Amino acid sequence: MNTISLRKIELENCSPIPTMDESRLNRFWDEQLARHEERPLEVTIAGEDTPYPGMKVNKVTYKGFDETSVHAWHIAPVQAETNAPCVVTFPGYTMDRGFPERYAHYLLLGWHVLAVDVRGQSGETGSLLPLDSGIARGWITQGIMEAERSYYMAVTIDAVRAVKVAAGLPGVDAKRIATAGGSQGGGLAFISGALSPLVAAVAADIPNLCRMDYGVLHSTSSLTEVAQYIKRYPDRLEAVLSSLAHFDMLNLAPRLKVPVMVSVGWKDTVCMPETIYAAYNRVQSPKEIRDYPFSGHEVSEHQKREAVVFLQKHLG
Repeated sequence: MNTISLRKIELENCSPIPTMDESRLNRFWDEQLARHEERPLEVTIAGEDTPYPGMKVNKVTYKGFDETSVHAWHIAPVQAETNAPCVVTFPGYTMDRGFPERYAHYLLLGWHVLAVDVRGQSGETGSLLPLDSGIARGWITQGIMEAERSYYMAVTIDAVRAVKVAAGLPGVDAKRIATAGGSQGGGLAFISGALSPLVAAVAADIPNLCRMDYGVLHSTSSLTEVAQYIKRYPDRLEAVLSSLAHFDMLNLAPRLKVPVMVSVGWKDTVCMPETIYAAYNRVQSPKEIRDYPFSGHEVSEHQKREAVVFLQKHLG
């Protein structure tokens, strides 16, 4: 047996112990989701010019975790069918939703897209999340000592509410909504699929939010902010890890009830295969994984097409 095959077996058997009791975690999220379910979305929709005659673009805003107005594109083919599928997408860390034409491959299928910013990062969306104490560089250590008031909570609820927004958009079939993205976007696609009953399928490329304690110790990207925070406050290690456990797909994977596709680069030092497989191996719904033994933190054109084929199968 060659080294590649042996590595695959090793990853398939990656089964770390969950870092939070499942019943406790479910109670926590049931309470949080119920708290936000009745809050009005306050959706606004305004037409946006585009140089592409085949697409219709609207700028959408809605209220997320707090009073922050989250910005998004609603993009649809001009000749879109009534009750078409919709893909809700999220960007990678520090990035934004970009130009609408980024999502043309979905429009070619006749689908809608809701492309959502992540608060405070490079897009139009700000953040009204209170800053009660100092943070490490970036965003993710904001409020990290209290899961309920943390940046991770804010972006998670923002993502869950984005799915609800998509379900109410004109022309969208509310029963055929998928979440998708890469890296941070993959993590948000993953976690919103676990928390929103409106999601019908998940395509999570090289997702973060997986086995987060391992990532804090080993990752070379956003979780280095958490490592830097703990370096400054070593006495807060257990409290920080306890907070992160609420958002860890290692713990939340059993909540997924819909088909999931995940991709993983074996040379990825950001969202490492030991983190992604740890979460994927605990998913109990129909699932597929795409391995890229010679890829790092990237989503190839090949994988982009694989995700489309997967979503076609489950959204029709």
